[in-house]
Amino acid sequence: MHKKVVLLSLVTAGVLACSAQKAKTPYWLDPAMNRVGTVAPHSDYFAFETVKAAQEGDKTKSSRYLSLEGKWKFSFAKNHNEAPQNFFVKGYDDSSWEDFSVPGLFELNGHGDAVYRNVGYAWDTQFESNPPFVEEKNNYTGSYRKQVVVPASWMGEKVYLHVGSATSNLSVWVNGKFVGYSEDSKSAAEFDVTPYLTPGKENLIAMQVMRWCDGSYFESQDFWRLTGIAREVYLYARPQSHISDVFITPDLTNNYTDGTLRVQLQGTQCKGKSATLTLLDANDKVVKTQTVPMAAKADVEWSISNPLKWTAETPNLYRLRIDLLDGNKVLESIEQNVGFRKIEIRNAQFLVNGQPVLIKGADRHEMDPDGAYVVSTERMLQDIQLMKQHNINVCLFHVHTIASFVAKTPTNDAGVVFKNVGVVAVTFKVCLFVARNFCQ
Repeated sequence: MHKKVVLLSLVTAGVLACSAQKAKTPYWLDPAMNRVGTVAPHSDYFAFETVKAAQEGDKTKSSRYLSLEGKWKFSFAKNHNEAPQNFFVKGYDDSSWEDFSVPGLFELNGHGDAVYRNVGYAWDTQFESNPPFVEEKNNYTGSYRKQVVVPASWMGEKVYLHVGSATSNLSVWVNGKFVGYSEDSKSAAEFDVTPYLTPGKENLIAMQVMRWCDGSYFESQDFWRLTGIAREVYLYARPQSHISDVFITPDLTNNYTDGTLRVQLQGTQCKGKSATLTLLDANDKVVKTQTVPMAAKADVEWSISNPLKWTAETPNLYRLRIDLLDGNKVLESIEQNVGFRKIEIRNAQFLVNGQPVLIKGADRHEMDPDGAYVVSTERMLQDIQLMKQHNINVCLFHVHTIASFVAKTPTNDAGVVFKNVGVVAVTFKVCLFVARNFCQ
């Protein structure tokens, strides 16, 4: 009996020890923890406060937008275990820290070594790959702090933090409290920071970025391996009742003559609200409009008689405006470009609107000769122009930024260039399908 009790005690102690060890595993070494406290991924759009602001389409001019780009207080540690402790608390003395640009990369600003690898990992000369393990040695870690005055007009609204890209991971604190974690380095991370901020007052936002984490095992590609924040960082506000996701599906029917447009909306706290959908042509003429009840979801499908078609030679675009209403009051307004086209693969041929297209493609990384991962919209435009000048009509984007840029660019001077460009953005899955079926 005594032996059984001792054995049971040992087993129990072992289980507790294993549980404690598992509980202490940091997020950056835990394959089960990819994102913590982040907003669910959604389509790429910005919700404006008025219809006029949505028509202008410049979020930087919106009263619901606050850029966090520019100088942050920054501390660099070559080894992760040497990073400052509790740096995220209010009152921490960061007076000796340097001023560091966001967006900006460690290696391009005097911290650490840039490494290029075609295959394998940047750590291959340091330690053996053993997923999910990565060492703290040479695991560059940047700690950021910034004091931000949030507009008093945002009181009562939802406030979100948007970080477009952080390599390899991102931890966020606001006013000393942990908000969340993300380690998908080429996808935006968004956090609901409403409970942590005080509008009208100064707030402390702290972030930490590491060179390597367990997710780095999934991100080995033939390019320069760098560390830091590469895309835009900002706060934005939404009313308590808002559209949380938009999915737009245009198509062609009747032998590519007529069109259909399906719009699926998801709403947050939208009970009793309505949504007005309006499709406009290039001359701002209303093609179709409809108001529908908006609760958790709304689903609308239209038939459009003989719309102008999108092709590489004639990339005709319409604009879909979505207005969320409380009675007659506009709570928010969203605009998205819409092109009527049909992409198919039939009889081993890639078809656009029924016409065969010979794929002349390129593989594009998000890489700039000056900023590396930090790529300006001007450089994106230059990339697209160069592709078209060399008769490239399909591009595999390893990351979404340039595709988002093309999709949202209005028909202004840049839009004229896009009318002459006609570069088709294809997803990675489509490219795999083409490669497996037509490149053997």
